[in-house]
Amino acid sequence: MKKRYYSIVSSMLCLSGVGFFACTNTVSSQQSTTQVFQKEEFKNYWYSGTAEINSYQLQQSRYGETREGKAVLIFVTEDFSLKKQVKLDDPEKSSNDKVSVLKLNFTKNFVTGIYPYSMMLSVFTPVERNPFPNTLKTTMTGQEWCGHIFTQLNLVNKKYRIQSNSYFEKEGDQQSQLSLALLEDELWNLIRLDPDNLPMGEVKIIPGLFFTRLLHKELATLQATTSKKQEGDETIYEISIPASKRILSIRYANKFPHQILGWEENFEERGKAVVTKAILDKTLRTDYWTKNKNQSIGLRDSLGLSHQNY
Repeated sequence: MKKRYYSIVSSMLCLSGVGFFACTNTVSSQQSTTQVFQKEEFKNYWYSGTAEINSYQLQQSRYGETREGKAVLIFVTEDFSLKKQVKLDDPEKSSNDKVSVLKLNFTKNFVTGIYPYSMMLSVFTPVERNPFPNTLKTTMTGQEWCGHIFTQLNLVNKKYRIQSNSYFEKEGDQQSQLSLALLEDELWNLIRLDPDNLPMGEVKIIPGLFFTRLLHKELATLQATTSKKQEGDETIYEISIPASKRILSIRYANKFPHQILGWEENFEERGKAVVTKAILDKTLRTDYWTKNKNQSIGLRDSLGLSHQNY
């Protein structure tokens, strides 16, 4: 997270020994063809040595009822290993193995009756979309008093390799793979990187890990329709997935850096039409990884977060 902008040279497009990349590896011709990441305002914002932290008022549907909670979206760039698909400890020594990614850490916290839920999604999307049009890795964890779950997707040989672990018998300790497709979970990063080139129209999509695991849906590639609608200074990006009877709408600011203003999910839960939605509350830009002393706990107030929860 140093104040440095790492450019990916063309020789990395077909790294020898990195089986999960190819020069023609692409989901859609609508993927970014512009050089947005080269603009000064982009570099000054995303390579400033800070993260953008956004807190949201969350209304999460669970078991057919609406639960009040908090969601947090944290966006930050970092150097990522192409081979190991983990954050590099020493990027200066890994020039042939690094790619600059926009990382999203997305958390949800809410309570169902007596017991709490704590969920986290991490998405690692290359900043330079032309040579690297697909997200490299996505992970999701969920914890509640019944047990915990974990899912990880890695891009390997033009497929997403899936590892799934759960305390539920039917979902426990599984490995599988899906053909390359748009990830619902990468859309948040794509909006922040270059919303003008979001996938439009008919697309094949792998639904989000929060949704599939909470509703115990098998992870599969589904047909979806995407569209955009501008309302003043905002745009609503909508993803409709008929097979899941679900519509996800994400609102974002038209002006750079295209902040996520909120979202809404309409779907069926236990045969009942329900809604999950979130509205932006507060935003803070800081190098949070250095703010780990007790004296920094007051910064949580600036995000509207409890000192003990979320």
